[in-house]
Amino acid sequence: MATDQRPKLQSTPSTVPLIHVCAELAHKVDLFLNEATANDDEKSRLRQSTRKRTRESLDVISQALARYTFDELAISFNGGKDCLVMLVLLLASIHYHKSEYAPQRIHSVYVHSANAFVQVDEFVSLCGETYSLDLIRLPGPMKAAFTHFLHAKPHVRAIMVGTRRTDPNGGALGYFDETDGGWPRFMRVHPVIDWEYAEIWLFLRELGIRYCGLYDEGYTSLGGTTDTVPNPALERAGGFLPAYELSDGEKERLGR
Repeated sequence: MATDQRPKLQSTPSTVPLIHVCAELAHKVDLFLNEATANDDEKSRLRQSTRKRTRESLDVISQALARYTFDELAISFNGGKDCLVMLVLLLASIHYHKSEYAPQRIHSVYVHSANAFVQVDEFVSLCGETYSLDLIRLPGPMKAAFTHFLHAKPHVRAIMVGTRRTDPNGGALGYFDETDGGWPRFMRVHPVIDWEYAEIWLFLRELGIRYCGLYDEGYTSLGGTTDTVPNPALERAGGFLPAYELSDGEKERLGR
């Protein structure tokens, strides 16, 4: 089984101002985007496609930052790999575009399962401290949770969501989609909508971003304890390979 080579996030609340966290993440993103790729093998092509996705997402987030003030913008953060990539790119974008006006904290909503994993809850809390998230925790379903969130934050006009096309109901979404069908009114922003499973994992591991430990136990898509198991495609004698070892992204949701 692969060895866990992830850097360890500090276990105590960060005292680093958000503006400095944004600068550090922007530096990591810059290094990744500007790294030379000489080979034409599969790993190099994956790096190239991930850089393309990164630039696309940065452009979407730049548009959002141009349309909305920090007080009008929030993120939906559940501790999963996709919204973690989204969060890293948002914080890097704050450094690129509005670092001198960076907020003290990021408006955030965590819509949790009734049977949430303890590991997920703990990771969300750690991210809240590390990345200065002004986090409101609400139980599902999503429509009711967002209604309550916007009651508490009536100034929020847009919420960034880590949905990808392979997610349920993700196939027809664009970068910007206003809610309809009885949902509370806000703009949904989907910066990572076009990312592939392998691109998500390459980005997180290349930048050394700490992620929820359940992924190292073979979970590839996180729900609650009653509807999520380690991905059977990763099962090996004695256990499961980590999520980033899944070679076929179409099998991402086999554990749900």
